[in-house]
Amino acid sequence: MKRVFPGTVLTRALVLELLIKYSGPTGLRAAGRSNVLRWTRNHSRKDPVNLVDAIFAALGEQTVTVIGTEAVELVIPRVAAQIKELKHQRAIVAEEVEKLLDDFPLSQVLMSMPGVRIKTAATILLTIGDAGNFTSAEHLAAYAGIAPVTRRSGTSIRGEFPARSGNKQLKNALFRPAWIASCHHPASKAYYQKKRDQRKKHNAAVICLARRRCDVIYSMLRNGTLYEEKSSQAA
Repeated sequence: MKRVFPGTVLTRALVLELLIKYSGPTGLRAAGRSNVLRWTRNHSRKDPVNLVDAIFAALGEQTVTVIGTEAVELVIPRVAAQIKELKHQRAIVAEEVEKLLDDFPLSQVLMSMPGVRIKTAATILLTIGDAGNFTSAEHLAAYAGIAPVTRRSGTSIRGEFPARSGNKQLKNALFRPAWIASCHHPASKAYYQKKRDQRKKHNAAVICLARRRCDVIYSMLRNGTLYEEKSSQAA
């Protein structure tokens, strides 16, 4: 049976600390549940009882010891420490990028759009800047890979499908806020539902919404204007 562990950011950080401290199954067993629980309580802002119980339940279910386990456990703390440092460096870089964006007017322009937050704005701006290198919103959508592609088979047209090419990073930066908006923004929810009613699957409907929002983003960046909610009649 597969053991499922909690997946919050704090929990993952605590697991890294446990691997650095105890190496692996052998070290955890040797320390015992009470000692591990005492140590984690001193190194966690949340109550670690559920995590520690899950770890020792998994250890209790382990009936086979793989050859070379001890050798691997010599390496685990080093690898865990490297991951911890990489996560720390990534957080520092993200913070620096956010500070830079605070002084960049177009970041506020982008974040005025429903679903767009600082990380998404940073990705978009680092990828396309003010969109000045794109002749149109269609050009930008094609570059991002969210413009529909018509597939043909011989002389017959098989319909329009999402593109498999494009800038993956930009595509994700446009897809995710569109998905968030489809859940929380009334106009976006209505457009998403319209596409679902047309028998489009979830991802295809979100791509359609992202493509629609791409027109707005292009206009906002080129003109430096904030997002403006249209009336239902205009929409």
